[in-house]
Amino acid sequence: MNPSHAPTPRLLGDIGGTNARFALVHGDGSPITHEVTLPTGQFPDLATAAKAYLQQVGQTGVRQACIAIANPIDGDVLKMTNNHWQFSIEATQQTLQLDNLLMLNDWEAMAMAAPALGGSDLEQIGAGEAVPDAPKGLIGPGTGLGMSSLVRSRRGEWVPIAGEGGHVSLSPTCEREADILRVLWRTYPHVSAERAISGMGLENLYRAICTLNHTEAEPLVAAQVTERALATSDVACEEALACMCRLLGNAAANLAMTLGARGGIYIGGGVVGRLGDYFAQSGFRAAFEAKGRFENYMQRIPTYVIRAEQPALIGCAMGLGIRPGRR
Repeated sequence: MNPSHAPTPRLLGDIGGTNARFALVHGDGSPITHEVTLPTGQFPDLATAAKAYLQQVGQTGVRQACIAIANPIDGDVLKMTNNHWQFSIEATQQTLQLDNLLMLNDWEAMAMAAPALGGSDLEQIGAGEAVPDAPKGLIGPGTGLGMSSLVRSRRGEWVPIAGEGGHVSLSPTCEREADILRVLWRTYPHVSAERAISGMGLENLYRAICTLNHTEAEPLVAAQVTERALATSDVACEEALACMCRLLGNAAANLAMTLGARGGIYIGGGVVGRLGDYFAQSGFRAAFEAKGRFENYMQRIPTYVIRAEQPALIGCAMGLGIRPGRR
C-alpha cells in the first residue's frame, strides 16, 4: 500500500485506577502498535493523558478512538471509582479533535476480546470443557474487581454485557473468612467483593489477618504482600494471598451460576497475572467447584487465565469494528 493512502490509525486506551495504557491500530489484520503505559496519577483527566501519549509517539491526525475505562458508562460525565479522574466524554472528544469517541467499561472491552482469544492466550485452570455458543463470564482483580459477560444474540453475534459485579457483597464460605469479614466491617459498612478480591483487597486481607492473629500489620502494599507470600516469608501474607484466591474462586463461581456460563469463565486483571504458577496450585479451582448440589455442574465449566498481552486493547479495536492481527 502506498504510505500516503494508509488508513489513519485509531487510538485505543485501557484506563485503570493506576495505569492508563494507550496504543494505535490501523485496520483489520494490522497489529496493535505503539503501546505505552502512563501513570494516571500524573494527569488530571483522560484528554490530557491521551494528548501526552500522542505527542510521545509522534502521532497526529487521529480521528477515531475507543477507550475502555474502569468505571460505569452512565451519561456524559464520568467520575472514576478508584481514581481522581472526572471528565466529560463530549468535551474530551472535542479536545482531542475526534470524529468519534467510543467509551466502554473496561470489562465490557475484555468481553469483546474473549472470542478472539485462543491457544497461548489462555491457560486453563482445572478441568471442564466449554459449550459452544454458551454464555461466557469474565472476572479479574486489579486495582478493583471487574466483571462482565458475553452472550450470543439470536442472530449469532456475541453481545458483551457490562456490569459492576465487583461491588456485590462479599460472600464468605468458612468461619475464618467470616471472621475476616467481621474485621472488615469495622472499616467498611458495606464490604464489597473488591474490598477483598483486588490489589487493595489483598492489603485489606493482610491487615485483617494480622488483627485476628494479634500481630502488628506493617504498611505493606499489594505487591509487597504478594512478594512475601510467594517467598513464604510471612505467614499473614501467605494466608492473605491464599484467601484472596479462594474468594476469587467463589466469586467466579457465583458469576458462572448466575449467568449459566457454560462457555467458560475468563480470569484477567493484573493481580492474577503476577502470580505465575502459584495460581494454578491455589485454592481457586476447589472454591470454584464447591457449590454443594451443583458441584458436578461446576466441574464441567472451564476456567481460563487470560495470558494475552493487553486484552482490553484488543476488545477496544473490536469495538471499532477492527479485528487486529498478531505480532
